[in-house]
Amino acid sequence: MSSNAREAILTAAKQAAQSHGYSGLNFRDLAAVVGIKSASIYYHFPSKADLGAAVARRYWEDTAAVLEAMQAGADSPLECLQRYPSIFRRSLESGNRLCLGSFMAAEHEDLPAQVRSEVQAFATVNVAWLSKVLLAAGFGDPVACEERARAIFAAIAGAQLIARSRADIALFDSLLEGYRKAGLLPA
Repeated sequence: MSSNAREAILTAAKQAAQSHGYSGLNFRDLAAVVGIKSASIYYHFPSKADLGAAVARRYWEDTAAVLEAMQAGADSPLECLQRYPSIFRRSLESGNRLCLGSFMAAEHEDLPAQVRSEVQAFATVNVAWLSKVLLAAGFGDPVACEERARAIFAAIAGAQLIARSRADIALFDSLLEGYRKAGLLPA
């Protein structure tokens, strides 16, 4: 089986997990989307846990790359902080999906350990990046920046969750504006 099939499986699994969480990773459904036999998925992913871990790992790796590219392409740390919520907004723009890391984190107790570890890595990557950018923007010492980074990450993920539950992307934007007015997000 080709690496193209593996990539197609990961893409379909990402979309399923963003819409239905870890429980949405059904080999039969994924095979139908990809156009292969469900048994063929086992060639690349011997178990649902292996697939879930691979999808979550790819998600945080892709997010880390997006964040680094955002930082490299920005004129200032402040611009990075202003653009950061856009990565969560894109999920809502794509079929009212939820961030895979957030969705799977909500399933924490039901996740196999290897999946849980990769999901936690998503939050770690986001908080570390935000901390680094907040520090570069002069928003305090490392401890204060890490605390604020956790608050920003949680607030944006929460705004995405509320907006998704109402299928209202304007609500996401409104919540972000409230965060800016309250001083959590830089204006």
